[in-house]
Amino acid sequence: MIMRVIAVLAAGLMLAACGSNPLSRALDTRQNAGPCPPVAALYDASRIVEMGAEGITYDKIAYTGEITGVNMVCRYIDDQPLRAEVEVDFAFGKGPMATANSHTYQYWVAVTRRNSKVLAKQYFTVDADFSKGIVDGRREIIQDIIIPRADETISGANFEVIVGFDLTDEQLAFNREGRRFRLDAGR
Repeated sequence: MIMRVIAVLAAGLMLAACGSNPLSRALDTRQNAGPCPPVAALYDASRIVEMGAEGITYDKIAYTGEITGVNMVCRYIDDQPLRAEVEVDFAFGKGPMATANSHTYQYWVAVTRRNSKVLAKQYFTVDADFSKGIVDGRREIIQDIIIPRADETISGANFEVIVGFDLTDEQLAFNREGRRFRLDAGR
């Protein structure tokens, strides 16, 4: 009996010593000290249409993509920066000008002050696989996004996390004009 008590105490001490590792953070069930920052896809950058030839018609489309959902969880730990995990849902389409059954899309995740300055921006890629058809979908999980609060009195509500495709000027103008093509355009 005494050996069991000693083993339980030793295990508890080992877990307490590892309080800053990812596993112990994941098992921490305490309520957050404040709210997570709002997270969303930037409307103007939530869609991408890549043309395989000059012109903007269905038969000229190579690939399309859309961010269909964004979710986030975060964790307050004392006076440290917030750590967040962002899930991004994507839908992809292959048009008649596509040259391959796979395509890589580049997107970004930005941390901003609320309605203001970009504090950090990271770029990522996601691959679509069209070998089974002309549409595909993916969920990407980005771990350890850092929200740089100055001290423990700063709430996550003072920040935003925004996601979008890395667009050319022409693609951005296309989106801002309200134009759209469905994922299976031209088929």
